[in-house]
Amino acid sequence: MVVEAFELIVRDFAIIMIIATVMALVSHRLKQPMVIAYIIAGMIIGPYTPPFSLISETDTLQLFAEIGVILLLFVVGMEFPIAKLRQVGGKASIIAATEAGGTFLAGIGAGQLLGFSFYDSLFVALAISVTSTVIVMRVLEEMKLIKEGAATLILGVAIIEDIIIISMLAVLQSVASTGTLSFIEIGTSVGLVLAFIGGTIFLGARTVPKFIDLIGRMNSYDVLILALLGVAFGMAFIAFELGISVAAGAFFAGVLVAESKMHSVSVVLATPLRDMFAALFFISIGALMDISLLPTFIVPVLVLVGVSYAGKFFTVWSSARAQGFDKLTSARAGFGLSSSGGELALVTAQAGAATGVTSAFLLPMIGAMTIITTFMSPYVIKFGFKFAERWKLLGDEDKTTATDTTGKA
Repeated sequence: MVVEAFELIVRDFAIIMIIATVMALVSHRLKQPMVIAYIIAGMIIGPYTPPFSLISETDTLQLFAEIGVILLLFVVGMEFPIAKLRQVGGKASIIAATEAGGTFLAGIGAGQLLGFSFYDSLFVALAISVTSTVIVMRVLEEMKLIKEGAATLILGVAIIEDIIIISMLAVLQSVASTGTLSFIEIGTSVGLVLAFIGGTIFLGARTVPKFIDLIGRMNSYDVLILALLGVAFGMAFIAFELGISVAAGAFFAGVLVAESKMHSVSVVLATPLRDMFAALFFISIGALMDISLLPTFIVPVLVLVGVSYAGKFFTVWSSARAQGFDKLTSARAGFGLSSSGGELALVTAQAGAATGVTSAFLLPMIGAMTIITTFMSPYVIKFGFKFAERWKLLGDEDKTTATDTTGKA
């Protein structure tokens, strides 16, 4: 029995890698983002694509996808030492709160106008308030923009937003389960999050970097990669046990490694693993897409996607400008954070279904929204960043013209 299961897993993994490679080559030739290639590969092998599924163990694919989330955010975190995060921490918190709150309220309004029940509106509003940190960071890396100021701001906002969304989800579940607003559960949720971040910064920063440097002095890359994986999955596990996203835990693990002297070597060692498992994450999203269900709720999906993009861009851009960021950085942050979806949106939908207060259509509808925005995100970021650059240049030209006119006068 064990041998048969192992055989199926090996076969599935071979099929996944072969089809992903073919789609990646096509994407490379067409100069399209790799994220799109992986999603299409997932759709090809998935159980919902006729005439039959090419893989048999979808649970295994999902497991690989979760590992991909952890490794991707771990390597991304290595690019953001604590000092760098502190530069945008306060401002990012204000922008994240404005974005999550503004989009949540817009989502409730849209849900009510579409005729959803009150609880359906609440959970769908929370789902469209989510920004997929994994997808956004992957696209920025492919565009080689991960080290720019706008990318730092985007990541800071996305991480804080995840924490806000998780806290709001705990509140919604409490309200849905008991019919009352439990301030004790809210306080507990917020307290755990603050304790995790505080422990990471004040305790982790004093131990993890020293531990990594100690391992690094052994001059054994085998031991060092094991130590890095231990830190990444250890922090992800602690976050999970506290009810926080494993992605957030992995990210802060990377932040701690960034404080060590072995930071550069660690990035080189962890990147190949990150690339393989991150690909599996996006493949799993494509595999879960049931194209046959799209016509059923395509109109509300498109309306909610539009509300999400508009609400997120406006709240991020206006809040960033109010915080003193220039027009280019504010616009790029708005485009980068404007797409909803990702694993946390699906978690939100599943939480609503688990409480029994949401309608049956909500989970597949949010799944469809997640797929659509995942497809759109690379293009929105790519063309949005170019538009922001032209917008800035146009503004600079207007200022120059006004100055020349004033000078002539």
